[in-house]
Formats: sequence, C-alpha cells, structure tokens
Amino acid sequence: MNQFDPKRYYASKAREKAASEHAEEGRPALGPVARQVAQQYSRETMSPVMVSGVMRLVEFAVMFVMGVLLYLIYVGISAHLFWHYMIVVLAGSVLTVFLCEFTDCYQMPALRNPTGYLGRILFAWSATFAALSLTGFFLKISEDFSRFWFGAWYAAGFCALLVLRIVAAQLMRRWARNGTIERRAVIVGGGSNAEQLIRSIEQQPYNDIRICGIFDDRDNRRSPPVVAGYPKLGNIAELVEFARIARIDMLIVSLPMSAEARVLSLLSKLWVLPVDIRLSAHSNHLRFRPRAYSYIGSVPMLDIFDRPINDWDSVAKRLFDIVFSLIGIALFSPVMLAAAIAIKLDSKGPVLFRQKRHGFNNEAIEVLKFRSMYAEQCDPTARNAVTKNDPRVTRVGRFIRKTSVDELPQFFNALFGSLSLVGPRPHAVAAQAHNMLYEEVVDGYFARHRVKPGVTGWAQINGWRGEVDTDEKIRKRTEYDLYYIENWSLWFDLKILLLTPIRLMNTENAY
Repeated sequence: MNQFDPKRYYASKAREKAASEHAEEGRPALGPVARQVAQQYSRETMSPVMVSGVMRLVEFAVMFVMGVLLYLIYVGISAHLFWHYMIVVLAGSVLTVFLCEFTDCYQMPALRNPTGYLGRILFAWSATFAALSLTGFFLKISEDFSRFWFGAWYAAGFCALLVLRIVAAQLMRRWARNGTIERRAVIVGGGSNAEQLIRSIEQQPYNDIRICGIFDDRDNRRSPPVVAGYPKLGNIAELVEFARIARIDMLIVSLPMSAEARVLSLLSKLWVLPVDIRLSAHSNHLRFRPRAYSYIGSVPMLDIFDRPINDWDSVAKRLFDIVFSLIGIALFSPVMLAAAIAIKLDSKGPVLFRQKRHGFNNEAIEVLKFRSMYAEQCDPTARNAVTKNDPRVTRVGRFIRKTSVDELPQFFNALFGSLSLVGPRPHAVAAQAHNMLYEEVVDGYFARHRVKPGVTGWAQINGWRGEVDTDEKIRKRTEYDLYYIENWSLWFDLKILLLTPIRLMNTENAY
C-alpha cells in the first residue's frame, strides 16, 4: 500500500468543498434541550495535557527544594562546594523528571493510580541517584560530598514524591467527578456506527472523555433520537452554534471513510470551529500506518484538524501578550496622553470609543480605540465604513487614524485578555462589503476566529489594512489570516510585532 497522509488529504478536500459552497445566512436556533446542554458545558475545563505539564513542574520543584533544604540543614551554607551541590541537585531533579516521562509516569492513568506505578517511580528516582553516584565516582569527586546528605535526599525525596502523587490522585478523582478535568467531545453522525464508537470509548480505563451529545443531519428514521443513552441534539448547522456556547474540545465524526462525499460535506462546515476534529477509524476495515492515528485509549482516530494554539502554546502566547503589552503601554504612554488631550480639545465627546467586534470563537468582544469621529456621528456597528475624506472624521481623528495612534488603547485589551497582540484583526459584528456581511463574501470566514484576534496581524504587515471597499480585500485578509493561524509560532508573532512600526509608515490605505 502507498503511504497515505489522511490528515492532509481530508483537510484539503474539506477546504475545497468549503470553497464551493455558499455560507448559510443567519444563525440557527438551538432547541431547548441542546441549549440547556450547551449551558451546562459552558464552563472552562483543565486540559489533561496542562495538568500533566504542571505535575512535571511541581515534582521538579519539590525535588529541588528538598535537596537544597537538606543541604542547608546538614551541610550548612559555605562557599566551599556550594555551587557543586546546587548543580547536583539541579541535575538530579531534571533527570528524575526525564526518567518519569520516559516511563510514562506523567500519563493520566499514572497520575490517577500512583500505587500501580510505584515501581516505575522508584526506578526513576533510584536510577537518578545511581547515575549521580557513577558520575561522582568517575570524576573522582564523590569524596567531597556528604554521604549522609545524599542518603537523606534519596529517602526524603522519594517519600515526598509518594505523598505528592497520592494527593494529586485524590485531586484528579475529585476533578473528574465535578467535570473540572475532562475532554469534552461531540459525536457527529448517529446510528450503529456512533453506538459502537460510544461503547468503545466508555470501555476505556481511566477515560477522560465526556460525551456531550450527538448531532446528525439525518431524520429520526435513519438516525435514532437517542444512541447509547445520549440524545441527538440537532443537525450540523446547529452544532456550529452549539460549539459557540459550550466549551467543546473535540468533534468525533463517526462516519465510515467510504462515505467520502458526506464526510467532506460535514468537514466543510465544521473546520471553522476552534476544536480538534477526529474521524473515527474504529469501524473501518482499511488500516493505515500506526503513526497515522491518534488514540482515545485503544480506539483509533484519524486527525483531520487540530485546534490551533492549544495547551502550553496558549500559555506561552498569553505570557508574550502580557509582557509586550506592558512594554507597549510604558513606551507609548506619552503618545496616548497627548492623543487623549488633543481629542478632548478638538471636539466634544469621550476620548475612547468602544466597539463590538468578533472575538475568539465568534464571541462578541468590546475593543477600545481613541475616538476619531464626531461623537454624534460615530458608527459602533461599522455598517458604513470610513472612506477617504470622510466628513465624520475629526481633524485630530485624521491624524491618529493615519498613524494608527487610535489603535494604541488596544494594548489594554491585549493585557486583560480580550485581544492578543498578534492575530487576525477583529472586525465589527456588522461590518459589510457592498452591503454584504463579510461571512457572506468569504466562505470559511469564521475560521479566522479559531484563535484570539490581534492588535496587529500578518494581513496588515502585507499591506491589507484600511478601508475594505472590495470583496477582494476581505478575501485577501482572510487568506493571510488563515496562513498565520496554520503557521503560528512565537517567533512568527515576534516578527510581525517588530515589522508593524515599519509597515505603518505606508499610510496609503489608512484614513
């Protein structure tokens, strides 16, 4: 069999399908049961990946602090060999975490059942001390270290690890019961395939998947209203609205790959959502290379789309936003103060202008700008875009719009989390091109909202800023925004941030 990349194949096919279909107008209304379920799952959860990562950091800190405390108690602070001890403690802590990772001691089953993995934890801790002892022996420096401190660190450290694991297991069980730590999944497609899939998932030990319901376009004759105890909450169009309310982590398509046309039709509607999309391979007879699959327990899945900027990537991006937002506020505070005074002296009205725009997952957010139009002529809906020599714009407004000074208050949006510093620029909820909403002009437009919108973005760096007076302009902006989402990295964000002041010198389209 030729090597086949199902992820790339289905992703490209779904986008081709999306490009050939017209976006549906309006939002479908959820049924009362679906809306109640969506509200039930509207609370954020803790990702198992994040919990596992935090456990690594906590265990590293515990082992390091234990080694340092014992050094201070039994050896005492002295200039002689102080840094040698610190290097040994650091190396031992890092090596233990590495060996625990190597022996799967940070997987969720290990965190939930510490006694079952006690042997592996003991092996990792003992192997660390064996490695330290051999290193000291071959370097001929072992005589310089306190043997009592070394033995005490081994005994106390293992006890601390054991207690920490028991406490963590208790927390895991509590979080699993109250839904704090879980992966929420929706099954797409009903019938016997969905029933077999659900039964298989529920049989997995230490299962962290919470199935929220089923969505299917077929009527009740072909797709029963209840499958394996889970209700059918609506059709695929309603699923998109459901996922805007509920905090869903994963969509599992339970259709056979032989139904390619139907699978592609579903994916063309679902890829705009900020969730992982998996195609169940449980009931398919066709088998690919093992590494082509991801697994829920032992249930194989084909990865079609991954949620962008997830887990630790989202933490890194948030830290990036906080640090550089604070730098930006400190750096541009004199400019913002001068702009505020000029606006107040130039025309009546508030200094700041608040506008509702599309945010992450299509939610409405309030974006701050310096007011650049006469107060009585402001257009919060942006239904009538600002044009060249627009009489609604004040004298100061023309300058701050041309220089993008009006956008500086958005550093506060980025600091408090409604915006990111870098991302697709947020558009007003009623923004139009030729009397058509942007989502009616561009198929897949809402895929821009799979990540948090930004103060600046890749489209603006490439010259697509200012007035949107043609369909081509909104299409090109969306194209660049999707490229950014699919190729995101912290270095990419830093590049865009550093290029922004240079690109702002081109004011041709800013008015």
